[in-house]
Amino acid sequence: MDPNQQGNSNMEGAKRFLGLTPVESEAVSRLVVPEWAAGARKCFYDAFAVAGIRVDRVEPGLVVCSFKVPPRLTDRSGKLANGAIANLVDLVGISLEFGEGLGSVSTDISISYLSAAKIGDELEITSKRLGRRGGYTGIVIVLRNKTTGEITAEGRHSLLRSSRASKL
Repeated sequence: MDPNQQGNSNMEGAKRFLGLTPVESEAVSRLVVPEWAAGARKCFYDAFAVAGIRVDRVEPGLVVCSFKVPPRLTDRSGKLANGAIANLVDLVGISLEFGEGLGSVSTDISISYLSAAKIGDELEITSKRLGRRGGYTGIVIVLRNKTTGEITAEGRHSLLRSSRASKL
């Protein structure tokens, strides 16, 4: 087989794999994304990715949240998508610093995906500061199924406190 033909067949296979099925396409077309007035400080990200996070407890060095897995953040198999897990690790991890009025920048995030969370599963997300030295903070974030106690994912988040205001 000609290498160009082989490349084209690989590309077609990738397109089929990544494409939406008719059922998935219909589900996406039914998504309702509310419109926000200019300056309302709301965006698609707020409505789609982080809606539904409930803060249960805040203490110095600790934030505990609850989150029920919605259909909009699942993959084709009905499990919480890895990207959604990474987003939760980042958001709940950095909230520990913002809760103290500090501005920080993520410098490193690593995540261990340990088990699957399905639509409707209630997760407890715990963010705990491991330590702080100078402007560097280390945080561990654990996503745990409230019903089974099984750990869905564990993230490690490194933050660097920003000493200057953003120029953006």
